[in-house]
Formats: sequence, C-alpha cells, structure tokens
Amino acid sequence: MSPTLVVLAAGMGSRYGGLKQIDPMGPMGETILDYSVYDAVRAGFGRVVFIIRPDFEDAFRSGVAARFADRVEVDFSFQTLDRLPPGFSVPEGREKPWGTTHAILCAREQIHGNFAVINADDFYGRDSYSVLSRHLQSVDPQSTDFAMVGFTLRNTLSDHGSVARGVCAANAEGSLTSIDEMTKIEREGTAARNTRDDGTVERLTGDEPVSMNMWGFTPRLFDHLARVFGEFLAQSGTELKSECFIPLTVGQLVDERQANCRVLRTDSSWFGVTYREDKEVVQASIADLIARGDYPGSLWAK
Repeated sequence: MSPTLVVLAAGMGSRYGGLKQIDPMGPMGETILDYSVYDAVRAGFGRVVFIIRPDFEDAFRSGVAARFADRVEVDFSFQTLDRLPPGFSVPEGREKPWGTTHAILCAREQIHGNFAVINADDFYGRDSYSVLSRHLQSVDPQSTDFAMVGFTLRNTLSDHGSVARGVCAANAEGSLTSIDEMTKIEREGTAARNTRDDGTVERLTGDEPVSMNMWGFTPRLFDHLARVFGEFLAQSGTELKSECFIPLTVGQLVDERQANCRVLRTDSSWFGVTYREDKEVVQASIADLIARGDYPGSLWAK
C-alpha cells in the first residue's frame, strides 16, 4: 500500500491572516505546499490528508487543493478544540489549538496504513520524501518502528537571525536516543552556536541531525497518541495556552521503550520563512532547483 502524506495545516489561516496571504514562491505562483505535494507524489505517496480548521475548508479546497486534486487523492481532517477524550472539556477562555499531537490524533479515522507527517509551510526537498517513502513502504504497519528525517543542521539555518531546532542524537544503529530543543541557534561560518537561556554558549559543528517535524509512522501510533494526549490533558488541560507537541510525544515513547524511531539522514536543504528576509532566499533557492532540472518551471502544467 502506498503511504499517505499528512499535512499539518490547521494553523495556516492564523499565521498568514487567511489562506489568500500564503506567499507564492515559484515562478507560476506555486507555494511551498505545492512543492511538498509534488515531491511526495513522485516519491510514491498515493494520498494526501490535510489537517485544517473547519472555517477555511472551502478556501482550502478551492484555493489550494484544487491545483493538484487530479494528481493525487485528497482528503481532509479537522482539528477543533472540542475533539477531546471522554471526561475532558475545553476550559473557558481557551482559544489556542492543543498542538500537533492532538492534530495528528484528529486524523485517526482517515489513516489506514503507514503515513508521513509534515508541516504545511516547510520546504523539505526531493530527497527527504524519497528517503521517507522507502522507509514507509518497507516497514510492517503492525510495528512501532517509526522514523524521523534528520536534516543536517547547517542546511536549516537562516542568515538573518537565530532559529530553534531539535538537535538529535542517535545510537550506532541509527535510532533516535534524544532530542535537545535548542532555541537560539545562529550560523557561525560553516558551523553554528546555540545560546541557552542562562547565557551559556554551545558550539555545534553544523553536521548534527535536526528534526524539522518530518515524521514517518505506522497506524500503531494512534493508540499511543490517545494515551499521551490524555496524560497531557490531565496534567495541563486547564491551562489556556499549553500544547502537546509531536516531537515531545515521540521522545516520550522512545524513553518508555514503546517505540523505536529511526533517524533517516537526507542531503536535502530545508527552506522556510522564519524572517521576512528569508522569503527572497527561498524564492532564489527554488529558482536554482528549477534551473538544474529538479522541478519544472510550471509545477502543475497539464
């Protein structure tokens, strides 16, 4: 069975002031999301499930998914605050979503085989989808053999300021052992440095694998998500801004030895718009990829 691509897009409307504000990055108005779906389809993904907010379903269907709906099967799942386990309720005044663990859990009924998870507004590159697709097509759907695409740190940095990255450690077999959330990483030549909250500076080589929220899972994940999210709600569910994030959930499962997570290395460069100045860099990078033949000039031309 071809794997499914799950796209975390529930926050796009709020981040961009509405879907119409998503910036074009390609020469024919293509967005980063267009390139993600294009890369996934040619890597062997047979279906795309978008996790969105119900209030911009129509705009998403007509303004985004319509461009490639004839190339791949498209489905939707909705993340709403009230989709909670029995015994829990939304606290008064809560407006913020519950986080990416909850978002993926909301897609449970739409997922029937192995699947990948990505952010809607991150450019991950062709090789990363190929690496992840090969893994998902080879792993037993009944296993808890998960995966994370590990990008090389220097390929994910901005020239315009610091970034937050999950710096990963793996054992000799290539399995994830820990994720260190570093929140102020800056480029330093071909290397990098991170500044902790207490002012401590750590030097990094730039070769470290980092998580950019590109995951590979089997359906066995969902039972674990339900348990972990329930534990999160019991501890932090009354807080108005608390969120349950998938990297922390995977880290918990690894620590509990409930799952194994392979770190799949890729030579792809990650692109994203952390700072306003990054937009021109992303556009130029995509133009370079088109020039060398990685993408056609018009992505969805008939």
